[in-house]
Amino acid sequence: MVQTNDHPQSFAERLIYGSIISTWALWLVGGLYIAGPVIGWILAANVAWKYYMAPGLPEAERPNSLGTSVWLWIVGMMALLIILWIGHSNFALGIGATVKSSIGWAKGWALLGIFILVGAAVKVRSQIIYRAICKLGVQTLILIPIFLIAPAIGLPETLYVSPLKIIGGPGPEYFATTLYTLEPGSGMPRWQFFAPWSPAAGMVALVHIICAVEEKSLKWKVIGITAGLLVALLSQSRLALVAIVVILPMSFCISRLNKPAIWFLAAPALLFAGLFSANIAQSLGEMQSNFEGARADSSRVRATLGRIAVDRWQEEAPVFGHGVVERGPHLVEYMPIGSHHSWYGLLFVKGLAGLLSFALPIVLSTAVLGKNAYRNPRARVGLSMVLLLLLYSFGENLEILAYLYWPALILIGVGLRRNQLEAPS
Repeated sequence: MVQTNDHPQSFAERLIYGSIISTWALWLVGGLYIAGPVIGWILAANVAWKYYMAPGLPEAERPNSLGTSVWLWIVGMMALLIILWIGHSNFALGIGATVKSSIGWAKGWALLGIFILVGAAVKVRSQIIYRAICKLGVQTLILIPIFLIAPAIGLPETLYVSPLKIIGGPGPEYFATTLYTLEPGSGMPRWQFFAPWSPAAGMVALVHIICAVEEKSLKWKVIGITAGLLVALLSQSRLALVAIVVILPMSFCISRLNKPAIWFLAAPALLFAGLFSANIAQSLGEMQSNFEGARADSSRVRATLGRIAVDRWQEEAPVFGHGVVERGPHLVEYMPIGSHHSWYGLLFVKGLAGLLSFALPIVLSTAVLGKNAYRNPRARVGLSMVLLLLLYSFGENLEILAYLYWPALILIGVGLRRNQLEAPS
């Protein structure tokens, strides 16, 4: 029987497809945090094998050559491991802590380089990811009523914490089967679905919406977009709501800069913005105040964590950082210093060297994808994903959530492929 473009054909496609549609089952047993790194390293081994065996493989199965931006991701993520070792050495943290942090790197920052490498090197078709996410959306739509009813009928917030937590991780929330949480101030329910907290669910929902928009089948497109929007709205994440109205329109405009219509539309808009710049600036200021005021305590804690991270980075470890995450004082509710912000986290833990190791590949990838987006749909999707990472880097620690949004990383890699003339995906 002839395979269609919607069915996985290679080992990598089958693993990716099966893992995505198994998301809810993995969440139920507390295995999502484990599955992400395992999938990544299995795919990395598959890529290494393909490069080793490339001369003896049929031409269609040979891996692609890698461009500068992909190599920069690989080198940058490897550099973060070396910088981590230097930080541990500088503060004499011991072999045990170094091994533990290295394992954390393998489950976090390393995945950014690995999944982007997989997307760029292996001929994984984007449509396989789009369809898998839309099929996951069916499961989500079936389960959402249960999540909505749970607080009303008195079900506990967290049903249980999986015994798989014994393997180790940042905290029990990564292995918990949580139906909902209650806002401390209002007591209103808020949902995080299969993510460790609600804003993370909003981020994953945005990845799913971007993928569903690209789905070819109208039926699956509607299902995927509906499921993604519901998760984003029910997560009540402020950043997710901003991303919905920013990412797709921005990617759309960048990918069509070669179209005269965009420039004709942009001219009056820029003229209007210039004439009413003072009013626009005032409105943006009010929007920012309302954004921060929506959860004033959360905004205060985030800002304080950032100030502590920057101050201690400058005074104690400006080049290679402290090597490990540290708990903050009571003022920030004992949250880790540099958390809720990838750049502050990098500065505190890995210093200026660590920040540059992440900044250089993501900036170059944004430029390359932006340049190619107008002529290649895969580059446009990759651009949307990298813009999403950039936006969320100011509100989340990206490395700690890579086990959830890894399909976005693969699609960034697909967009960065050097050979963009192969069969459409």
